[in-house]
Amino acid sequence: MSNQRPDGITPSQTVGPYFKYGLTPNGEYEWNDAFTNNLLTGDVSGERIRVEGTVYDGDGAVIPDCMLEIWQADSQGRFSDPQDARALPNSSFKGFGRCGTDKSGFYSFDTIKPGVVPDADGKPQAPHIVLAVFARGMLLHLYTRIYFDDEAGNAGDAVLALVPADRRATLIARRKAGSGNTYMFDVHLQGDNETVFFDV
Repeated sequence: MSNQRPDGITPSQTVGPYFKYGLTPNGEYEWNDAFTNNLLTGDVSGERIRVEGTVYDGDGAVIPDCMLEIWQADSQGRFSDPQDARALPNSSFKGFGRCGTDKSGFYSFDTIKPGVVPDADGKPQAPHIVLAVFARGMLLHLYTRIYFDDEAGNAGDAVLALVPADRRATLIARRKAGSGNTYMFDVHLQGDNETVFFDV
């Protein structure tokens, strides 16, 4: 009997569905409150906002067991990351959140509006939130960005400029009328209104 393993790659599996108690606790399981959709902390400064929407599949049906993660800068454009030397050491705002969709495909994040972030060359990027989408039937999660419809900097954003003009609207969150600081951002995994996703 040989102790050698056969050559080859381990078969792929989809990135969902998920065990809710492990990844999207939302206070339902007290032993794991490490991740939440509420990023607001006591010392955070800036405009408090809510980003909410619905996740749809290619047929336009809602996805009730999708997971979304966001990562963003604070209101001054600083990331809570050791690589960002500008980060304030006394800030508890981490800029990371996780949320599962409910039975109607709905999700929401309570956070702050991010500030302008410099790109690798130091040029300003429009305020945005990085969004990762995990769902059943997908072998890899998807990455996109959430921009805001009331930001003048969108016009000069180098990443947004890479997206064909007729597809940019899929990356723009729109302030919900009469709701104060709520932005609407639906995610379409496929179909005519498919959200633009990035190969990173």
